[in-house]
Amino acid sequence: MRYFILLFLLLTLLISCNSSKKEILETHQYINELINETSPYLRQHAHNPVNWKAWNEKTLQQAKDEGKLMIISIGYAACHWCHVMEKESFEDSTVAAVMNKSFISIKVDREERPDVDQIYINAVQLMTGGAGWPLNVITLPDGRPIWGGTYFAKGKWINSLERMQELYVKDPQKLIDFATRLEEGIKSMDLITLNTNEIDFSNYPTSALIKKWQRTFSNTFGGIKRSPKFMMPNNLEFLLRYAVQNEDEKVLNHVILTLDKIAYGGVYDQIGGGFSRYSTDVRWHIPHFEKMLYDNAQLVSLYSHAYLVTQKPLYKDVVTETLEYISREMTNDQGSFYSSLDADSETTKGGGELEEGAYYVYTKKELKTLLNDDFNLFASYYNVNNFGKWEKDNYVLVREKTDAEIIEKFSITLKELQQKKKNWKQQLLDFRNKRPKPRLDDKTLTSWNALMLKGYVDAYKTFQNKEYLDAALKNAHFIAQTQWQENGALFHNYKDGKSTINGYLEDYATVIDAYIALYEVTLDKQWINNAKKLADYTFTHFFDEEKSMFYFTSDEDLKLIARSLEYRDNVIPASNSIMAKNLYKLSHHFDENKFAETAKQMLKNVEPEMDSYPSGFSNWLDLLSNYQTKFYEIVVVGDNALEIVSEINQNYIPNKLIAGSTTAIKSPLLEGRYLEGETYIYVCVNNACKLPVKETHKALELID
Repeated sequence: MRYFILLFLLLTLLISCNSSKKEILETHQYINELINETSPYLRQHAHNPVNWKAWNEKTLQQAKDEGKLMIISIGYAACHWCHVMEKESFEDSTVAAVMNKSFISIKVDREERPDVDQIYINAVQLMTGGAGWPLNVITLPDGRPIWGGTYFAKGKWINSLERMQELYVKDPQKLIDFATRLEEGIKSMDLITLNTNEIDFSNYPTSALIKKWQRTFSNTFGGIKRSPKFMMPNNLEFLLRYAVQNEDEKVLNHVILTLDKIAYGGVYDQIGGGFSRYSTDVRWHIPHFEKMLYDNAQLVSLYSHAYLVTQKPLYKDVVTETLEYISREMTNDQGSFYSSLDADSETTKGGGELEEGAYYVYTKKELKTLLNDDFNLFASYYNVNNFGKWEKDNYVLVREKTDAEIIEKFSITLKELQQKKKNWKQQLLDFRNKRPKPRLDDKTLTSWNALMLKGYVDAYKTFQNKEYLDAALKNAHFIAQTQWQENGALFHNYKDGKSTINGYLEDYATVIDAYIALYEVTLDKQWINNAKKLADYTFTHFFDEEKSMFYFTSDEDLKLIARSLEYRDNVIPASNSIMAKNLYKLSHHFDENKFAETAKQMLKNVEPEMDSYPSGFSNWLDLLSNYQTKFYEIVVVGDNALEIVSEINQNYIPNKLIAGSTTAIKSPLLEGRYLEGETYIYVCVNNACKLPVKETHKALELID
């Protein structure tokens, strides 16, 4: 990477001279080609004076035909700094004149096209050592990157464009040579080789890896020791499992501390429920206010699981309020889920000015007027003081004290406090709903919907609220009926009644995972069979036999500079790690040795990297845990199967799968186990079963 950074710095020096002054053009209304797109992010730029085009074959061919450099600008609808750069540069006629004169300018919604985003974010990572959004890249006419970065102030952006174009005219070979070397670097970033070593996962030194990981933990605020702080739900899911199965009190306390601090912090919407994307500080106090579906989906699952372990009412409240938010603001009539709410919204002053967090914060004057005699109690509970003060006399509502501490301090009962909290939240929600709301990205992404579907299933398992199961089923049918094509492929995107964009591995992996989970609460075989069909499809169109890993893109997609393998876990687990866990479970359900061997080989392939960066492989470590302890096949067959499955699901057993039926069914786990008039529970490990029992508590006693 240092090599590419050095080359990039040298290239930057060539373009760093001061640009000549440009004649200011008159501001004018403009409609560009993005007006024809469905993506809210792309349409936000449809009236820029820049001649934006969408990423498609026609645009890419135009750049080649005209021999022009391309500007590829990538972002997403809820991205605050994307809006800043749009306002400062892309809405400016001077900037637009420079871009329109010499470049083909392409806007990309990274959520619609994660494949394109990954290519260019890898390029900027290599060139600069860091990357993020907005992501702005200049490429040769063939799409190979030669320069890029994230946010640029107007003057620097103009200067860079002019000098890159000048260099392209005067010395194009220098850029071509750099692009060739950079292309090689991009292709090598996600290279993974078939690991043929024999590895005994049952004796893998996970405890040593955990001790190394613990050095990054904050013992004061939870999470890691630095800011900004992302929740990283999959990291906490694995650590929760590890702590429980290994009786590691220190790790468990870290998970609980982290979940408590997040739930108490401003990163959690104390009034409306749901989570912002991350905290800008180490204490979880001040959020970056955008709300993403994928964060909320995974955190619903996490807090549901944590409740099973701790029985903390706080965790139940978080799940309840978050799902109320999802139902109220992020769900459409078809039962599909929207993508995000913007961090920015218009101020109450009007005029179209956007301000980060304007919808969510309150002044002390507003709170006193709304709450009257309750203000002092409210101010103590939510820290309307220096602890919770943000900027411009606004307060972010954060908690520090427990309910018990507040009850003691103010000499009220728990029942009185709970009623007051309910009243406060409704009052403040009604008040802020009179403000301009954050912009909604109302596109539906299959992968994120599957994560939310899984969140609803996990919440239903824990709390047995039928509304959660109903929401999960409605979304599962939406995906099956709308996003699943007749040829077996999934669509990635849905908007305005139209499904578009061929699905990526993340779509298949998350839908398979969600359908397996849905089967485990409904025992409806269509969901497990659908999961199997989708897995078979991925082997046909995504699987690399040589590496025994899955590509992110289908073999039917337009080829890009590189065909990436996504295997490092991030805010969302890697599609390959989700897929490996799916195959592990499906191998049990269908007695499919190919699935079992592939899952194990995939884990072997990533094993060399796990020790150096455990937080980037938490979902893989969760799979590895299945090989380190007994993995239970809990099979329930008979008239009362659903009732018993519900009872089992209310226990934290991460090393299990559930299969069952209320009738006789031919399948590897169910065949020959139905006896009319009786309901039996079979607890099995590797197809070896203990004697069947009839009572749930007896079955649970058979599980170590």
